[in-house]
Amino acid sequence: MAKWAFLAFVVIAIVMGLVVGYMAYNVSATWLTTKWSDTNVSNADAYVMLVLLILGIIVGLISVGIKEVTPFLIATIALVVAGTVSNVWQPLATIHELLYDWAFSILRYIVAFATPAAVIIAARLVFSITREK
Repeated sequence: MAKWAFLAFVVIAIVMGLVVGYMAYNVSATWLTTKWSDTNVSNADAYVMLVLLILGIIVGLISVGIKEVTPFLIATIALVVAGTVSNVWQPLATIHELLYDWAFSILRYIVAFATPAAVIIAARLVFSITREK
């Protein structure tokens, strides 16, 4: 069940990334960064982030077993590093600006979902290590 919940939450992050990315694409702006400060886009972004944060906390509390901790944390580290590189998707804007907006928002939402789960899982791991000694 935990695998399916995690997969469903990733699908939610992807779908919402497509929706909010399309909303950002439809905002007429001269700079790419000002599109995300539009009221409608920033409000939708904030609500999606809040929902994904809550879903990430749920996953962190209930779904990752002992065998999956290390792979999950390594994958989350890779996602966070990729998410912090702001210009990694910029070349997509030269092909079509919508591709950039989609890629930017999808990765951002997956990171927003995975990070709280990783923090909780890492804290649980630290507590279990200290409890054993």
